Amino acid sequence: MEYVQERVTTLHAFDDPSPAAPTDRAAVVVPMTDREYAGLAAERVLSTLSTVDPKRIVVALRAPAERVPEFAAWLSSFDAPVDLLWCNAPAVEAVLDDAGLNDGFGKGRDVWLALGVAARSAEYVTVHDADAKSYSASHVPRLLAPLSDGYAFSKGYYARVENDRLYGRLFRLFYAPLVRTLADAHDAPVLDYLGAFRYALAGEFALTADLARSLRPPRAWGLEVGTLGDAFDAAGFEGTAQVDLGRHEHDHRAVSGPTGLAEMSRQVGDALFRVVEDHGVTPDYDTLADRYRDVAAEFVRQYAADASFNGLSYDPTAEREQVADYADAVREPSLDDRLPAWSETAIEPGTVANASAEAIDRVRAETR
Repeated sequence: MEYVQERVTTLHAFDDPSPAAPTDRAAVVVPMTDREYAGLAAERVLSTLSTVDPKRIVVALRAPAERVPEFAAWLSSFDAPVDLLWCNAPAVEAVLDDAGLNDGFGKGRDVWLALGVAARSAEYVTVHDADAKSYSASHVPRLLAPLSDGYAFSKGYYARVENDRLYGRLFRLFYAPLVRTLADAHDAPVLDYLGAFRYALAGEFALTADLARSLRPPRAWGLEVGTLGDAFDAAGFEGTAQVDLGRHEHDHRAVSGPTGLAEMSRQVGDALFRVVEDHGVTPDYDTLADRYRDVAAEFVRQYAADASFNGLSYDPTAEREQVADYADAVREPSLDDRLPAWSETAIEPGTVANASAEAIDRVRAETR
């Protein structure tokens, strides 16, 4: 069992601890789409959260209007203080449109909306996905515990080993070797920070309400990287911790397709390059893709050895093919689509919450 520290404080789960934590002062944000409705993983997450007893649970939902009534009814069946925030409700989008912010949507925008709402009434906010089949009641306390010890930001990490295979492919084969490639060429604290996280693309993190109001996330899949960039500015190495959440089993995506890992890599890459450029790093994009491929090839060799050591199935050829797909995302970032910090907008979170509630009531009434 290891107990190695990184540049950020690393908190290990030597047994299966559920540490003392300020859950009664925390709101939990759970982004969902309509595909999570009554799913086994989402059922487990919400049922488990009811035993954790947070102050609020804010479910950030993106779904068509016809699915909202049944979703609201399902959420009300849990013995937990759940608030449904319908993120793509026409009334919510009208609020964003009036503020000039209704340009693009995705997980990042949904979480940003929920962070503003959650931070109104809670001292701390924690965010996690609803697709973890291995979700545990210890996860929220583990994420929150460092905040009560004076840290401003904590990030979850875990092993992605399922069905005798290594998963976490976007992190293993794209993010980690790309950050290593950049760090080999640039001496910059932000790269040390981005490279210190054991699972930088984990969707599980916790932060103070003040930090939640200062995040400027990309609208879609770059949320996790954008969050790290803002956490670096606000919390730095000294105010950041990462927390062992054990071994996770998540839903898996194909590499290709409109919601596949290759498309995700482009948005993650955009977010990463915006973060490093904001902090004075100017990558040589003409040579970066080739250098990334070389570094990723060494990662594949190391993963093959690790898999063999543990008796896991591993296909180096398939891994290298994924690297080739991800190399297309190693390019100058596209137009900056980050949302502003809540502390810098004219929108009030209460306006968003009220617009969502009224829209939910309206569609429920129409289906009666």
